Amino acid sequence: MSEAPAKHKFWDNIVPLKGGLSGPQLAGWTPGPAARTGMGCRILADQMIPVEAGIALAADVYLPRVAGRYPAVIAFSAYSKELQATGAPAGNNETGSPPVFTDRGYAHVIVARRGMGRSGGVAGAYFNDADVVDHAKVVQWAAEQVWCDGQVVLFGTSYFGIVQPQVALRNPAALKGFFTIEMCTDYFRHVVMYGGGPQVDFLSLWMGANFTPFQFALRVPPLVRAVASHIFNSKLKRWWWPQIKKRMSRIMKRFRQNMPTRPTRELFAAMVIDGKTRATSALPLGPSGRLDGITLPFVVIQNPGYLNLHQFGAYDLFENSGTPKNCKWLIIGPATYELPSFHWQLEALAFFDHLLYGAANGYAGQAPVRYWTEGAGEYRCAGDFPVPDGEAVRFYPASNGADRAMHRLLTKPVQSGANHWAAVPYGAIVTPGFDEVANPILGFETSIDRDTEFTGPVTLSLVFSSNEIDSHIVARTGRVARDGTYQLLSMGMIRPACRRIDTARSTATEIAIDIDRPEPLTPGSPVTLRFSLTPQPVVLKMGERLRLDIASRVDLLRSDQSHGHAQFDMQVPPYFARNTIHYGPDTYVEMYQVPDRRRPSLADDGEI
Repeated sequence: MSEAPAKHKFWDNIVPLKGGLSGPQLAGWTPGPAARTGMGCRILADQMIPVEAGIALAADVYLPRVAGRYPAVIAFSAYSKELQATGAPAGNNETGSPPVFTDRGYAHVIVARRGMGRSGGVAGAYFNDADVVDHAKVVQWAAEQVWCDGQVVLFGTSYFGIVQPQVALRNPAALKGFFTIEMCTDYFRHVVMYGGGPQVDFLSLWMGANFTPFQFALRVPPLVRAVASHIFNSKLKRWWWPQIKKRMSRIMKRFRQNMPTRPTRELFAAMVIDGKTRATSALPLGPSGRLDGITLPFVVIQNPGYLNLHQFGAYDLFENSGTPKNCKWLIIGPATYELPSFHWQLEALAFFDHLLYGAANGYAGQAPVRYWTEGAGEYRCAGDFPVPDGEAVRFYPASNGADRAMHRLLTKPVQSGANHWAAVPYGAIVTPGFDEVANPILGFETSIDRDTEFTGPVTLSLVFSSNEIDSHIVARTGRVARDGTYQLLSMGMIRPACRRIDTARSTATEIAIDIDRPEPLTPGSPVTLRFSLTPQPVVLKMGERLRLDIASRVDLLRSDQSHGHAQFDMQVPPYFARNTIHYGPDTYVEMYQVPDRRRPSLADDGEI
């Protein structure tokens, strides 16, 4: 698959591409000297990579201006490649900034899958086996080019990160490692049927933003991209990006109104109407359950800000891969929402320098787990996740009277009692003031009397009943500062009719729910529900409060992009219902307390 050297077109490179960094870049450390620096950037646009007879994929290859052979960093997805290098605040710009990589002595290769843009062939379902095979062939192709030294790694966020473990399972000879950000391992439960309900809000937004006729036909000359990069990566971003974040909900609404291509719409219908079980899912199931076949070094980044997307896959990969413990790293960063995804590039380059150039930059000595701790405002380290010396502690909800009251969290269970909330379908027509007579949220709080770190899985167990055959439950934990400021920490959800636990797919961080076999509720009969919330390491300080809120719709408990979070509303619950929590020993929120050797553990009884 090798070929003659491609020529750099003069007009493509007359304006140098400007690089960009944004969001978190390093997880609490400063690496030693870079292996290479100051090497510039040039582009080989629209390189065609043969993957099958008559089918070639289009790629943009960004190289250092200094001639030579370099390791290749590959980013592969279903998205258009045309705007990836510009720094435009688009949700699909997730490859990183090419000049950042080339300046450090790497070739940056951005590839569009079959059927997208200038790539040949017909696009199939996302993440399909043909994509995985093509991706592996791209790895081999890059290794054989005259500008490559034969070493290849993978990099990217979201789609560009999700595809990496599948390729690592194939273990192409040239592939030396991968760096994946905000990824999933079980596409059915992490992407399409989150919490038992179809992700129609996310899917319609995703498809309307990325898979319209405009996106498939988009052509942006390299010269235009370079000019745009100087605009988007200028210091003006400090002004315009906060303004865009404040308006992001309206921007997303407009994307939902875009009409995707017909094949994309057919796939949407297959996902949300027909794909209710694993057997009927239109998407492949993903690598979960086969991760022990991965042996390559990797770094996986978790962003706690995506509260019903990109959750739990990082923990599954870190826990269950076959990579030796001293060759894999998990980083839990702060909750951030940044566009484009120009974050974590310096961390990746430090990892690649260590892995490919053998740089003594300190990466080999980094702890297996580094996690940003809200409240403390710093990164902390651990040998594993969950943190090995963490202790599970439970807080038991208890009534404080009327449903609308702020209820209590105790460290010992009460033996009886109940409170209720109203489940109202998303977008339902109700009378003005309906919330005043049908409380939509239950809230619980406890005060903190000493600084306490909670890092690890978050589990909610509820003895629950409804006067309907099904409903939906959304729960969140939050931190209430001494001045009353609220900060969302974690979120999870479950469809009560899908309450069976899939023990074979569960991990130390996630209780996997068996969506395949719904069991309708018997109205008025309690059942026990156990489900996971997204982990968020936090130090709750003396005088602050831990809050638990329970409702039936994401939009009632959501944060927004201006606070670093991205959440997607669900078209649930399906019915008007009166839902009930029954208090007792099986109704609790369980969190992992990391002990501080300077203080005792939590008290054994009463409130904190």
